[in-house]
Amino acid sequence: MNLKLTITAFAEITQAEMLGSNELIFIREVAYDTRKIVRTEGVVFFALKGAKQSGLAYIESAYDQGIRNFVVEEQPRKPHPEATYFMVKDALLALQKLAAFHRQNIKYPIVAITGSIGKTTVKEWIAHLLSEQLKVYRSPKSYNSQLGVALSLLALPLDGDLALIEAAITKPREMERLQAMIAPDYCVITNKSNGLRNEFPDQGAYAAALELLAQNVKWVINGEQLNTNTNFEELVGAIPFSDPIRTYNAKIALACALQFGVCTTEAVRLLPKLANRLETFEGIQGATLINDSYTLDLLAFEGSLAFLNSAAKGKPKLVCCILASNQAHMRDAILQMLATHHIDQYFIWDALPEILPDITNHVVLIKGNQQQLAEALLAKWKRKSHSTVVRYDLSALQHNLRVYQQTLAPTTQILAMVKAQAYGAGLDQIAQQLVRSGVNYFGVAYADEGVLLRQAGIQLPILVMNAEPASFEVCVAHQLEPAIYSLEHLDTFIRTLIAQQIQAYPIHLKIDTGMHRLGFLPEQIERLIQTISAQPEVMVKSIYSHMACADDPQHPMNVKQIDIFNRVCAQFQQVLPYAFIRHLLNSEGAAHFPEAQYDMVRLGIGLFGVNHDPNFAAKLKPVLSWTSQISQLKYLQKGAGVGYGCTDIIQDDTQIAIIPVGYADGFKRNLSNGKGGVVIDGQFCPTVGRVCMDMIMVLAPNVRPDAEVEIIGTQQTLADFASNAQTIPYEILTSISPRVQRTYTNA
Repeated sequence: MNLKLTITAFAEITQAEMLGSNELIFIREVAYDTRKIVRTEGVVFFALKGAKQSGLAYIESAYDQGIRNFVVEEQPRKPHPEATYFMVKDALLALQKLAAFHRQNIKYPIVAITGSIGKTTVKEWIAHLLSEQLKVYRSPKSYNSQLGVALSLLALPLDGDLALIEAAITKPREMERLQAMIAPDYCVITNKSNGLRNEFPDQGAYAAALELLAQNVKWVINGEQLNTNTNFEELVGAIPFSDPIRTYNAKIALACALQFGVCTTEAVRLLPKLANRLETFEGIQGATLINDSYTLDLLAFEGSLAFLNSAAKGKPKLVCCILASNQAHMRDAILQMLATHHIDQYFIWDALPEILPDITNHVVLIKGNQQQLAEALLAKWKRKSHSTVVRYDLSALQHNLRVYQQTLAPTTQILAMVKAQAYGAGLDQIAQQLVRSGVNYFGVAYADEGVLLRQAGIQLPILVMNAEPASFEVCVAHQLEPAIYSLEHLDTFIRTLIAQQIQAYPIHLKIDTGMHRLGFLPEQIERLIQTISAQPEVMVKSIYSHMACADDPQHPMNVKQIDIFNRVCAQFQQVLPYAFIRHLLNSEGAAHFPEAQYDMVRLGIGLFGVNHDPNFAAKLKPVLSWTSQISQLKYLQKGAGVGYGCTDIIQDDTQIAIIPVGYADGFKRNLSNGKGGVVIDGQFCPTVGRVCMDMIMVLAPNVRPDAEVEIIGTQQTLADFASNAQTIPYEILTSISPRVQRTYTNA
C-alpha cells in the first residue's frame, strides 16, 4: 500500500469515530485477512462483513499477530486498552472512501475496464502492448469486486504513467460506488451482454449500469462497436489467435493501446496465451472434453460454440448444458444457438441423468456455471491419470516475493531465477505469475529456457547464466542477454555480433569473487575492461557474482566476497561512461545481507518458501504440496518380508499401505526401509521395504482406505522430506518426474 496518514486524518477520511488509544502514529497499510498479514507497524485491520462471518471474529487473531488499529462496525466485547478502534457504519464503505482519497492523489491517468466477460484478459493484454513505452500498473488477477477495486487502487504508487483497473458488477447501485472510487480518465467496456442478468431486472438495466463507469471520461472504447483505422486493421493481422473469443478481446486491447501511442506488430504477435475459461482434457473412449462451466453468459456461449467447432476437426460435436432453476428463461436462446452452430447432439439438464450419453470419439462441450455438477460429469468422463499430484500455490509464491520485497529498498530490482523449468514447477505458469507480481528480470540456465519464456509471451529482460557459444545466435534472435565469464567467451560472442552488424548488445559479466565456478578472476579485470572499451558491439548491462556461503551469515568468506565485488565494480565505474546493474545476492543472501543488495537481487528457491534461517523461513509460505492415494491396504502377520530382497521383516502383526509413487516419480530410493515416509490421516507412516520404481509400501495402522497421502505438505515439509533423503530442497523440487501431474491454485 502507499499510505502515510495520521490517525486523525485517517478517521476524517473514513468518517470514523475513534475509540481507545490515541498514540501518534501513521497509517501506512490496510489488512482485511489475518492469513495475509506480514507487517503490523502502521497497519489497520478492516473487520469486513462476509457472507457467513463478520470480520469481528478475526480481531483477536489480528491483535495476537501485532495489529493495533481496527476499523469496526461495532465495538468488540473486550476492547484492548492499547488498541485504537475506528467505529463506522459500513467497514467496506470506509475502505472505499480511503481508496477514493488515495486515487485523488494519483496524477497519472486510469483506464477502467468493465463488461460481462473478457475484462481480465483485455486488461492483461493492454498492459502487455504498452509495457515497452509506459510504466503500467494494473489490478491483480480478477480484483474487480467492491473489495477488489478498493485494494487495487490502494496498491497504486503515486508515480507512474498509466493504471488499468478492472471493475465488475452483479447488482444495481454497485457501479456508482466503483465509479466514485476509480474516477477513471478513460473507459473500456468489453461487452454489455449479460445472459444471467444476476440481480438486474433486464438486459437494458445491466448495460446502463456498465455505462455509468464512463461518466466524465475523455474517451470510451466499446468492444461491440470498435472504431478502426488502417493502422488498426494492419495490426489485427498480427494477432496470434484464431478462435473468436481471444480475437475479439485482442482487438479491444489493441484499440485501447493505440490510444496511447505506437503499438508494434511484434508486441501484437507476442500477445501471451493467458489462462482462459476453456479447459481441454482427454476423455474416455477417445473423446475430447472442453470444460466451460464458469459462466453461462450468452455471448460467452456463442464463443464457446465457435471454439468447439474449431476443435472438432471433423469429429461429431456434443454439448451438455447444465441450467440452474433461475436460468430456465435462457433455454430458447440456447436452442437457437445450438441450431445455428450445427451441433450434432446436445443435452440441456438441471441435474445429471442416471444414464449418460455415449461420447465415443466425440468432442464434448460442458457448458454452464454449475461447477459442482460439471466436476461430477468430468470425473465420470475424464481419462484417469496418475493419481499422484503436485500442486503449486501461486498465491503463496506471490506472498513469498512480497516478503523479500519488504526486506529490500524500494529501488532494488528483483531477478527471478526460473531455470530447470522453474525448479520443476513449470516455466510458463510460474513465470506468468511472477510477471503479474512485479519482478523486473528473469534468469535461466540455458538459452533454450529463455526461448520458452519468449514463446510464452514474456517480455521482461532474460539473463542466460550458462550461455554456451553454440547458443549465441539463439540469444540474439530472441533478445536474450548472455552471462560472459571468460575472455575467450567474450571474444566468441563479439564475433557473433560483428557477423550480424550489431552494436551495444547487453551482456552480463560474471565475476569470480571466491566461489571458483564460472567467472573472471579479479586479476583479469584490467584486460577485460580494455576489451569492453574497445568493442562497441557489447554494452555491460550488469556485473554480478555469487556468494559461496550466504546460508551461513557468520562465515568470513561473505565479507571477503563483498569486498572483492566492491573493488571490481569500482574499477568498471571509473571507466564505463554509463551505469550498470550490480547484483551479488541470491535468496539466502537477500535474507541475511541487506547492506549488499546493490541494484538487484536474484531470488530462486526462496520464492518456494525455503530458507536456512528459521526466523525468516517462518515468514514464508510453502508453494508445493505433493499428494497421492492409497492403492491397497494389506494386513500382514509378524515375520512377513516386504519388497524386493525382503530387506524389511514385519516385527508385529500390522497393516501396510501401497502407494502409487516411486523413484521414477522422484521419491528417492534412499528413503527405503524406514528412512522416509508419508503422512496419512495425520500419522507419519514410514516406508517398509525398498522404494520401487512406481510404488512404495508404508506401515499404516488404522488409516482409512480413501485417505489422502501427503508426501510433501503441511505435516511433512519440503525441508523435512529433503533432510530424510539426505539431500537439499533444490534436488527434490527439480527431480519430481514430468509424469507426475502438476496443478496450480491461486487462492
